[in-house]
Amino acid sequence: MEKDKLMKPADTPAQLPDFSAIEDVVRRAGAILREAHLSDDAVTHKEGEANFVTSYDVAVQKFLIEELRRILPEADFFGEEETEGNTRGKGGNGYCFYIDPIDGTTNFMFHYNFSCVSVGLAYQRKMMAGFVYNPYVDEMFTGIRGEGAFLNGKKLSIENLSLEEGIASFGCARYNESNTDILFDTVKVMFQRCLAVRSGGSAALDLCRIAGGSSVIYLELKLQPYDYAAASVVIEEAGGVIAQIDGSPVTLDGPCSILAGTGRAVDEVRQIYNSCSKGPGS
Repeated sequence: MEKDKLMKPADTPAQLPDFSAIEDVVRRAGAILREAHLSDDAVTHKEGEANFVTSYDVAVQKFLIEELRRILPEADFFGEEETEGNTRGKGGNGYCFYIDPIDGTTNFMFHYNFSCVSVGLAYQRKMMAGFVYNPYVDEMFTGIRGEGAFLNGKKLSIENLSLEEGIASFGCARYNESNTDILFDTVKVMFQRCLAVRSGGSAALDLCRIAGGSSVIYLELKLQPYDYAAASVVIEEAGGVIAQIDGSPVTLDGPCSILAGTGRAVDEVRQIYNSCSKGPGS
């Protein structure tokens, strides 16, 4: 399968931002997560079932916007939380940061230690860089368009394995899902064909684990751009594929489905999903 690229060379700005400075800001934001002491009154509900926001989600996003603005004063911001400076990408066609201050908030609330800070940078509505940091194990995934993908400085390259040769991962959130029967029918078939199935609770980290070779596929039927923007660069620069379930490119202005992995596994799971969508006996 041919990769769906999110950025073409012509979309590269004349002078590149200071990517090392951006990475440093993301690491510092991760330290806030790692050292957090969450109290019961710091958690509130957002719209939808089992959809939470903590005081740390808000604080980390404020920190990121403030510090990233020092690096790129002209940049727009598309963040998850409603904070000052978050314009949800409506500022124009220049730079835009896609921010998920705590991807895996429920994990964070229950000390599951599988949460991350995810920051992607787009230029002219094309992704150019991604930074995904799990502070609990000090894992920094980075992807720079045209320069490769890395885990703590080690270059990543995806082996084009089939579904049966690796671990399959998927995500679901009660506040997002409307086609749970089709999703879990698909996961059941994936389970029967792969080595094991996992659902980590952080889309950004599960996506980056494809680039790291820990899994061969990730499926989720609805995600927001800030969930996958950064990881999309990491996956593609490592040689993987990321698209919507129907094969169309992922969106940067609103939610969409996500199917990412090796080329072979993506083709297989798309066929499985299409079969499950048609119902029993198809």
